[in-house]
Amino acid sequence: MPSAPSRGAEATNDLEEDSLDDDDLEASGDGRTGPPHTRWKLPLGLFLATVAAVWHAGASYVAAGRGLENPWDAVADGWQYAVPLLAILLCHEFGHYVAARLHGVNATLPFFIPAPFISYFGTMGAVIRMRGRIRSRNALLDIGAAGPLAGLVIALPVLVIGLATSPVEHPTGFVIQEGQSLLYVALKRAVLGPLEAGADVSLNAVAFAGWVGLFVTALNLLPIGQLDGGHIAYALFGPRQNRISRVVHLGLLGMFLLNVWWFVAPVVRGGLSGDHLAMAVGNSIFWLFWFGLLWGVGRASGGNHPPTDDDALSPGRRLVAILSLVIFVLLFMPTPWSTRLVPE
Repeated sequence: MPSAPSRGAEATNDLEEDSLDDDDLEASGDGRTGPPHTRWKLPLGLFLATVAAVWHAGASYVAAGRGLENPWDAVADGWQYAVPLLAILLCHEFGHYVAARLHGVNATLPFFIPAPFISYFGTMGAVIRMRGRIRSRNALLDIGAAGPLAGLVIALPVLVIGLATSPVEHPTGFVIQEGQSLLYVALKRAVLGPLEAGADVSLNAVAFAGWVGLFVTALNLLPIGQLDGGHIAYALFGPRQNRISRVVHLGLLGMFLLNVWWFVAPVVRGGLSGDHLAMAVGNSIFWLFWFGLLWGVGRASGGNHPPTDDDALSPGRRLVAILSLVIFVLLFMPTPWSTRLVPE
């Protein structure tokens, strides 16, 4: 789990992890015949600003782990988080970009979104705009799946290296528990072996970057709307995906209610203090936020996924689509993070 930062940093973590989702591939009109965008000054400027913001986030994480109040005291070590995380995000974004170019789809360079002091990650992701409806299911699958799969190629070894170099501790006090997915739990067991009761890994900056990579990939693989997972599912299921998307979207509201039952209900039944209630609500709110955000995005984009002009998906790509959805299941975190009080 991450080393527990200050109370203010915990709140920032909530805001940041909630917002870290902006990897949708936008499409409108008909731009396949047009030349791809070559403008690079704004994307480069945003990327450099994101480098600075992510570096500062890394320094803050290292400083919190060392018990330092000023993140500038650890600024020289901010690269331990910034470099691996940016490598993951760059591979993700350029996976989309290269696949779009190979299919002749007019796509911009990625626009990274720096979020200094707002997001615990230092960034709110990136956006690639596509000027044109993707007409082929094969192209839709390639473009949608290329980003998450390319990002995972970097995220998995980063996480393994980070876990192997992170200490195993018996945490006490206010502790942030990172989200536990099936794949993450399996990697922890494979790298660290079985842990004794009360012990857990305290993620160093490299391991935290790898965990963020898995978290971002899971969010983007949600089979909803025009997220990467929505593109992949539409390529696999066609127009039926519009109904599936609505069901999965409602499922996020169900996950919020499930977390309320896990965290808030025991506090209310036990008559605990307002601080405990605030912490329990904070542990539960993520999927409600995400439900509302995707509802707003869906309203703005017209709801249904843009159609393709064919029903053909090659057998090899069908396997890639199924694998991508299986990866989503393995990466999904019922509770992306939680704060808990561990008595000494």
